[in-house]
Amino acid sequence: MTDDTNRADRRKAAADLRREGKLDPAAFLKLAGKFIELANRENQTVPATELHLVFLWAATRYNAHVAKSVLDVPNHEVYVADMTKQFQDMLRQHLADPGLDRPND
Repeated sequence: MTDDTNRADRRKAAADLRREGKLDPAAFLKLAGKFIELANRENQTVPATELHLVFLWAATRYNAHVAKSVLDVPNHEVYVADMTKQFQDMLRQHLADPGLDRPND
């Protein structure tokens, strides 16, 4: 396949996901990047030790809203367990990322 064919296939797959109300991986990472950019801007005046808790609180508040008002989750404890596992998996993945290591001075 040519690069143009691959590109067209990726665009079609992304459009299909959007029609299903889902983000393709590139859009997912781009949107996540916007939250990281906001954190980096806020970190100019808010210590990271406070900021990470603000973002955690906001994420949990939004997830509770989605569970209750969008998904109408019948069993909150099952939802909490699933979200907690996803958080742990993501956190472990990022902690293992050498790209996040403190630069050597």
